[in-house]
Amino acid sequence: MEVLLVITHLPDEAAARALAARLIELRLAACVNMLAPCRSLYRWQGRIEDAQEVPLLIKTTAARYAALAAAIRASHPYELPEIIAVPVSRGLPEYLAWVAAETTTDDSTPC
Repeated sequence: MEVLLVITHLPDEAAARALAARLIELRLAACVNMLAPCRSLYRWQGRIEDAQEVPLLIKTTAARYAALAAAIRASHPYELPEIIAVPVSRGLPEYLAWVAAETTTDDSTPC
């Protein structure tokens, strides 16, 4: 089971907490870390933007990525949310197995 670390940023803590809870509830993520707010500088529609954002680190599986990305897009307040998936090439086997188990659907088969 391939585990992924998915990264996104939300504009505030309330939006980040709501999205994190939703992803866990839907079993699209085993764990979501909300990090401390950070400053993001980026170019958007020809202008340089400076915004405070809350980063989320989402642990999921490759099999659940499409559904996870769709759920993020459906509830994300940004027109174009950052959704970056990084493959986990190594990790504690028991932890990786837990991620897989927590993102398994009710019929007990990984999606």
